[in-house]
Amino acid sequence: MIKAILIFNNHGKPRLSKFYQPYNLIQLFVETLDKCFENVCELDLIFHVDNVHNIFAEMVMGRMVLETNMNEIVTHIDAQTKLEKSVAGLAGAPARAVSAVKNTNLPEIPRNINIGDISIKVPNLLSFK
Repeated sequence: MIKAILIFNNHGKPRLSKFYQPYNLIQLFVETLDKCFENVCELDLIFHVDNVHNIFAEMVMGRMVLETNMNEIVTHIDAQTKLEKSVAGLAGAPARAVSAVKNTNLPEIPRNINIGDISIKVPNLLSFK
């Protein structure tokens, strides 16, 4: 972790000295957790450990502080949460497809489908019920 930035001239005089306290990063992390989880508690850290890691990854990567603006961090985490929810909706697509096939009212269920040189044998769909 970077604790200080020191720049000296050729004569040994300090031209820039900036010291960082780890407390500031810890405070930012806790405040960001509180904003993302709305009154964060220990159970949030246990049951949503992946979100906690994502929040920390938005702030620090490779022992370097990337972002200290809490609003930017929360914006990125919200976008990631929306993306995860949309992908989770896609996970249920196969079950919805089977349900749609079961609910289709065909006068006769085709047993073989021929497309050019390809022949597909259709299983008995009544076994899915």
